[in-house]
Amino acid sequence: MTDIYRNGLLYELRAARFLKTHGYRLLARRYRAQGGEIDLIALDGDVLVFIEVKARPRMMLGAGIGAVDTDKRRRLKKAAECYIAKSGKPDRFCRFDILEFTRAGIRHMKNAF
Repeated sequence: MTDIYRNGLLYELRAARFLKTHGYRLLARRYRAQGGEIDLIALDGDVLVFIEVKARPRMMLGAGIGAVDTDKRRRLKKAAECYIAKSGKPDRFCRFDILEFTRAGIRHMKNAF
């Protein structure tokens, strides 16, 4: 296991804890579907939330969102479509968030794209 992979797991755990303390109910971690992976899937009330976790410990806030480019967004949406299809609740409202860790702190960007 590489350091980058291990660090990714640690930040995902930190993100899961952060979300739980803010009232989210975690449904899945590292959900994999054909064409993409979603770091965390949670419920915020009745809203299904797909969360991309970005860790940029040497940078300031806002650096992580740049890593979620058009191609990454397309892959996340494709994986989300698979999750929704398997969940049996296709009419549920959903959104995509980015949870970013930097030296300046944690930034939770709701409905990021």
